Amino acid sequence: MSKEFTTAIVWFRRDLRLSDNPALTAAVKRSETILPVFIWSPNEHGSWAPGGASKWWLHHSLSGLGKAFAEKDCELLILEGPSEKTILELVKKTSADFVVWNRLYEPAAVKRDEKIKKSLKESGIGVESFNGSLLLEPWENMNQSGKPYKVFTPFWKSLVQELKPQKPLRAPGGITQSDKPNIKTRKLSDLSLLPKLDWDEGFYEYWTPGEEGGAKAVRRFKGDCAKEYSDTRNRPDLQGTSRLSPHLHFGEISPRQIWHKLFGEQKPKPSSKSGVETFLREIGWREFAHHLLFHFPETVSEPLRQEFEEFPWNKKKDFLRAWQKGQTGYPIVDAGMRELWHTGWMHNRVRMIVASFLVKHLLQPWQDGARWFWDTLVDADLANNSLGWQWTAGCGADAAPYFRVFNPILQGEKFDPNGDYVRKWCPELEKLDNSYLHKPWEAPKEALSDAGVELGKTYPEPLVDHQRARRTALEAYDEIKDKKAA
Repeated sequence: MSKEFTTAIVWFRRDLRLSDNPALTAAVKRSETILPVFIWSPNEHGSWAPGGASKWWLHHSLSGLGKAFAEKDCELLILEGPSEKTILELVKKTSADFVVWNRLYEPAAVKRDEKIKKSLKESGIGVESFNGSLLLEPWENMNQSGKPYKVFTPFWKSLVQELKPQKPLRAPGGITQSDKPNIKTRKLSDLSLLPKLDWDEGFYEYWTPGEEGGAKAVRRFKGDCAKEYSDTRNRPDLQGTSRLSPHLHFGEISPRQIWHKLFGEQKPKPSSKSGVETFLREIGWREFAHHLLFHFPETVSEPLRQEFEEFPWNKKKDFLRAWQKGQTGYPIVDAGMRELWHTGWMHNRVRMIVASFLVKHLLQPWQDGARWFWDTLVDADLANNSLGWQWTAGCGADAAPYFRVFNPILQGEKFDPNGDYVRKWCPELEKLDNSYLHKPWEAPKEALSDAGVELGKTYPEPLVDHQRARRTALEAYDEIKDKKAA
């Protein structure tokens, strides 16, 4: 039986897997031969080119994808340059008549992909894009007025109602690669994705990038953590979360695969508090983040709530630097920032704590925090990052009220009750008694001396006083409220 096309170019971006990959499946099914290609073009992301930690992950993920194709006697082409020019040249050199990819939803990617699709159609080339990263497209889940949701709970209820759970696609077999005349491919090392300094040394202990690593992470989570997820997900001292976020971001596993692995073809009850259903709501938050980014693309740098454009930030480079280095004097905050630097990841509860501390205790712009996370997180995702920081700052959709200021002392005592997390990442406090661990400045001199702690030398004094900083933050919030009312 003859196929519809002769040669299909499969353009890989952040869908670095063979299974449940609708673009790849369509290419194999509808074309006699395929040509899988990855194009390194960081400048096309505008001001959001991949950060250092993301590039580390990308390097290893591409290596894994290349090996997976090699096992099928196929080569993943790695090219570098402007995407449109590179694809059109590739079409010409290979006489390809079909180009496919899985969609991205960041503002710059949407504009670029629309332009490339138009150019290919005008050249008479078949072109099609697919949903390979979301449960529902951003335009498929709208409110009753046909407008985007701005509150999560109705969004989630609607998504569950509209969703038709399906079995994930299997990795296609029988892949036949097309000839590659005059195509100069790059070595992965040519892209210089790995950092020149050895700050990524700790990453290798914690992560296994690639499709196999993503599948293994799901199995671990299902076996060890899923049932207790509701009870353990807020404890950074426990292995109670899935750690699937970087695998999801790079498309090494799809949300549909996760859903099916944990819940089959059932639908959860939106209000259920079971471990698995609580976790699926977190997948729902990821969907909500992409929904917001697609419909409100300006939120990557501008507050969704316009009154926050007038917020009286108190920019101080020394405050920002101390926060980045984990030297604020608040142990739960410092532990989180050091975990981030060493592993490229931070527990979600701690992300909220450190973000709140930067924005509300130190009055530093949320955009500065978002930039730091963007460069240091292996799971740096523009949609999730923007939603998370705007939520914490109180200026986004479904945001936490600005007057909700996380108390880093109480947060530490509640979610790291035995001090295991702080002691791991702030070893200079290791011997300090648990009653003072989250507030060492209150410890008697004798207790500090016995623990080998000298505030201001072995561990920093607090940058700010909690109660005073909270009052200052609320006064700043009242200031923009008064301006809005005037």
